[in-house]
Amino acid sequence: MIPGFGLALGITFAWLGIIVLIPLGSLFIKAATLSWADYVHTITSPRVLASLRLSFGASLLAAMVNMVFGSIVAWVLVRYSFPGRRLVDALIDIPFALPTAVAGIALTALFAPNGWIGEQLAKLDIQVAYTPTGIVIALIFIGLPFVVRTVQPVLIDLDAEIEEASATLGATRLQTIVRVIIPALLPALLTGFALAFARASGEYGSVIFIAGNLPMVSEIAPLLIVTRLQEFAYAEATAIATIMLIISFVLLLAINLLQRWAEKRGQK
Repeated sequence: MIPGFGLALGITFAWLGIIVLIPLGSLFIKAATLSWADYVHTITSPRVLASLRLSFGASLLAAMVNMVFGSIVAWVLVRYSFPGRRLVDALIDIPFALPTAVAGIALTALFAPNGWIGEQLAKLDIQVAYTPTGIVIALIFIGLPFVVRTVQPVLIDLDAEIEEASATLGATRLQTIVRVIIPALLPALLTGFALAFARASGEYGSVIFIAGNLPMVSEIAPLLIVTRLQEFAYAEATAIATIMLIISFVLLLAINLLQRWAEKRGQK
C-alpha cells in the first residue's frame, strides 16, 4: 500500500535530499573554499576551457547523431518484421549493461591505427582513435539506447492509418514524414536527445581509452577532474565539477522547455 500524500511527499524529499541535494551541495561547499578570484582563474584557464568545449561539444554532436539514427533504428524495429529482429532489439541494450571500460577497450581495439577498422581508415589518412572523433564515436555508442528506447513506445502507439490517410490526401512520403510523423515524435526525440546528452556529458570510462587524453586536444573535463584529484587539488577539482554541473543544468533546462513547447504545439 502506497502511503498517504503527506508521508509519500516527505519520503520523496528526504530521499532526494540524501541522494541528490546533499552531495551536490557539498560540491559547492568545497568549491567555496577557493576565493572568487581563484575560482574564476581555475574555470577560465585554457586547459579547463578546452576540456569543457570538448566534453559538451562532443556530447551535443553525439546526441544529435543518435537522435537521427536512433529514430531510424526505432522505426525499423517497430514497423518492419525481419529475421533476427528480436536479436537486434536486444543488442540495443548492450551499452546499458556493458561496463564502460569494456566498451572503451573494444572501440579502441577497433579504431586504433592497427585495429580492424582503424587500419583501413589509416590508408585513407583518417585517424579516429586518440582524437576528438574517437570521443564522439564512444559517446554515440553509449547514448544510442536512450533515443531508441524513448522513441520506440511512441512509434508503437502511432497508428499507421494516419500515414495512410496522409497519403490518401495526396501527401508525398517526404511530406508525411515532415508534417505528420516528426511532429508526433518530436517530444520523444527531444527526450531521447536530452537523455543521451546527459549521459554523454559525464561519460568517463568508455572515453579515456580511445581519447588519447592529450591536454588541449583530446582531454575531457571528467578526466581533468580526476587528474586534479590525483594531484590533491580537491578545491580545483570541485570548481571544475560545479561549472560542469551548471552548464549541464542550463542546457537540460533549455531542452526541457523546448520539449514542453513541442508537446503544446502537438496538442493544438
